[in-house]
Amino acid sequence: MLEEPKPVIVAALFPEIHEELIALLRSLTADEWQRPTACSGWSVKDVALHLLGDEIGNLSGRRDGHVAGASIGGWNDLVAFINGWNQSWVSVAGRISPRLLIDLLVLAGHQTCQYFQELDPFAMGGAVGWVGPEPAPVWLDLAREYTERWHHQQHIRDAVGKPDLKQPRYLAPVIEAFVRALPRTFRETTAEESTSVTLTITGPSGGRWSVLSEDTAWHLYSGAPDRPDAEVIIDEDVAWRSFTRGMSQNLAREQAVFEGDQTLGLKVLDMVSIIA
Repeated sequence: MLEEPKPVIVAALFPEIHEELIALLRSLTADEWQRPTACSGWSVKDVALHLLGDEIGNLSGRRDGHVAGASIGGWNDLVAFINGWNQSWVSVAGRISPRLLIDLLVLAGHQTCQYFQELDPFAMGGAVGWVGPEPAPVWLDLAREYTERWHHQQHIRDAVGKPDLKQPRYLAPVIEAFVRALPRTFRETTAEESTSVTLTITGPSGGRWSVLSEDTAWHLYSGAPDRPDAEVIIDEDVAWRSFTRGMSQNLAREQAVFEGDQTLGLKVLDMVSIIA
């Protein structure tokens, strides 16, 4: 059965994962701050600095209307800009001590959580790059911000061997947001009308989603038709890591089950639900 996917409403979760982050960082030893993470070339401290940059960017740019940076053209320009911006921030902010970093995250994170909760989730906002170039509802933009905070906190937890934050309350919205990138993943794939591709993610936070070729475009639905033309079945842990480039496509393929048209199924694993 196919249904329109429901909005991913996450504003109430920001304070919770923020408190989890602060508690995690306060527990780290000097050695753990320097551990490498899945973010190539970045230590635990670098990832935490990046998260601080996210908070400052949202407060300065979105809440306060402070404009900084160059105008951006297409997708490649956006990726290059964000990669450069992120790296320059982490490099400059490296002088901040872990203690001060935590203090600044407490301050900025609290204000960001408050700001996000004041927004109308059903108002229209800017585009979410990895979903598409069209304006998106605010709830989708907030879901993107939530996935950013969740998966980078998970990078830190992985690096220092701390318990995961994978309860369905926290991980399910991440996966629900990530699958919004499926239509964009198939945008250049030509198929007959009503061709269907289903992604099944197993585990407590998983579910089933499908894209259908309709009127020369691909549209996302929750659920699956009785007999999809292609289906990919992957575990929730493989899913979030693959969609954030934290796992190679080859390794993801080895752990996936494919049914039906394998060419269409393999295309699912091209999905990337981050920009940089």
